[in-house]
Order: sequence, then structure tokens, then C-alpha cells
Amino acid sequence: MVWNRHEYDDIPGTYVFDGKRANSGYALNRMAFSFNSEANRKEFAADMDAYCRKYGLSDEQREAVLNGEFLKLLHLGCNVYYLAKIAVFHGLNVQDAGAAFQGITADQFRQKLLDQSAGFQDRLQQEGGYWHG
Repeated sequence: MVWNRHEYDDIPGTYVFDGKRANSGYALNRMAFSFNSEANRKEFAADMDAYCRKYGLSDEQREAVLNGEFLKLLHLGCNVYYLAKIAVFHGLNVQDAGAAFQGITADQFRQKLLDQSAGFQDRLQQEGGYWHG
């Protein structure tokens, strides 16, 4: 399949979940979606490597899942919402994964979120209770 280049392809550290990335990450995202089933979560927890192979992940994707390399998983086509499902198996939550993306501690990441939220309630009230970005 031929994919067109986009301006965002050249932004360092940015992995836009577009058609190309969705295509390359299909097996990975399909596997993560399977965690909606408790039986599948138990099967994955019992033998992560075998479960990854069952879903046909590439060696690179499989190793990233097993090693909890979240930024690499995004690069390899994992949807950020499904990434959270994988993070749980490494004893992490979404904020932990967000900290890992930025190379900071979870506490630093939480503080960064708090700092960025300053004034949000006032802005929300000005917008009539709806956030429009």
C-alpha cells in the first residue's frame, strides 16, 4: 500500500494515529481490544508472549509489549486508548505511561497536568460549561 507523506510526519517524537499507523498496528490494537474479555486478560497474563504470537504481532511489536515500551508501541501503531489496556499488565496507569513518554516521573507528570489545568474551571464557565478546545 502506498501512503502519502504529511507535514506531521516530520514533527520529532510525534506519532499521529493515521491510516498508515492504524494499518501497521492492526494486530496490536486487535489484541488490546480483546482485553475487554476477562478470559482474554487472564490468558494474556498467564503467557504474554504466547498471546502476542496468537494475534500475529511482529517481533518488534511483541517485544515492545513484553518490555512495556509505550512510546515505541505508539510508533508501531498502537492506539493510545488501547495502550492503557497494555499498561495495566505492567502495573501502570495512563499517567505512568504519559510520564514514560516524556521521560519524567509520574509525580512530575501529575504536577505538569495540574499546572496546565490552572484556569480551566474559569475558562469552562466563560464558555457556558462546554469546552471547545
